[in-house]
Amino acid sequence: LHCSTASAQAPAQSPAPPGPPDVTKILQKAGQYSVFVRLLKSTQVSDRLIGELKDTDDGKTIFAPTDKAFSALKSGALNSLNDEQRVQLVLFHVIPSYIPLSQFQTVSNPMRTQAGDSGDGEFPLNVTTSGNRVVLKTGLTKTSVSDTIYTDGQLAVYRVDQVLQPLQVFAARSSALAPAPGISRKAADVDGKSKASSLAMQNLALFVVSVIAFALSL
Repeated sequence: LHCSTASAQAPAQSPAPPGPPDVTKILQKAGQYSVFVRLLKSTQVSDRLIGELKDTDDGKTIFAPTDKAFSALKSGALNSLNDEQRVQLVLFHVIPSYIPLSQFQTVSNPMRTQAGDSGDGEFPLNVTTSGNRVVLKTGLTKTSVSDTIYTDGQLAVYRVDQVLQPLQVFAARSSALAPAPGISRKAADVDGKSKASSLAMQNLALFVVSVIAFALSL
């Protein structure tokens, strides 16, 4: 008698579904975005984007400034930002929905970013279109989308040639660095009073000397 045993075969496993796109890898492959990639990583926004792209179906739209765009900022502008402001700056370049280039003409202004409230004086980002041209305005920056770096129906990454400067971050810094007008006027008043007091003392001293000289001459 010959006994045959059936060999058990492991069930075929389907390949794991691809993970969400990694923005930093996309930009590194495109080149000329090293500063923005560094900001995405140091603020941990890149990890946050991967998690949100995995958990939601809304998608994301990202405006990526080139290295040349960052070099055009005022000297020390980026290094002077604190950690919270750096996160706000990066998130200001992220729209919490997927927007194809052909649909920017349908968005409402100000467009909502992931930085926070889009109201005036905080994080407003307005969009205007003319044909295929998409223009972005922040109140401090005006630039246009110059190229499509990546798009897959869930994530769109567009090139911009200027850093989108939010009012909440850069306008607040400018006003903080500028001297307060009230303080300047007060300093001027104090200086004027000091000069007037000095002149009065000089006049008094001359008067006393004149009186003494007159008394000695008698």
